[in-house]
Amino acid sequence: MQVKVNLDTIILYVQNVNTLKSFYTSIFSFSIVEEFQSVWALLESGSCKIGLHQIGEKYLNKSKPAFKFDNNTKIVFEINQDINEIRSYLLSQHVQMREIKTFDDYNYWLCDGEDPEGNMFQLKQAKFNQTQN
Repeated sequence: MQVKVNLDTIILYVQNVNTLKSFYTSIFSFSIVEEFQSVWALLESGSCKIGLHQIGEKYLNKSKPAFKFDNNTKIVFEINQDINEIRSYLLSQHVQMREIKTFDDYNYWLCDGEDPEGNMFQLKQAKFNQTQN
């Protein structure tokens, strides 16, 4: 038997749903599909949705300031706009962004960034759409 699936939703367990909902809707213009009392938000992000689910109460430490998670996940967003312009815009919005990079024989420019809780994302632009400066 071969199981065939389509990726529908990626769920991030987060400390503050409202902060990340605001980040992804204002920075990337994702639309809100559904939300529930600051513990859940489902965002439309093209062909896949991103769910923001508040982490369990036992993992929340409300006496400390917001922290950034260490995780091994990176969400990749393919863009058709100039990656230099998008990176500059994100930096102007105080989004932590790394330098633009590529690899030998790789047809994309890449740029990593972090959301307010430290979840990594990557912008990916085809090289035939733009020339790197």
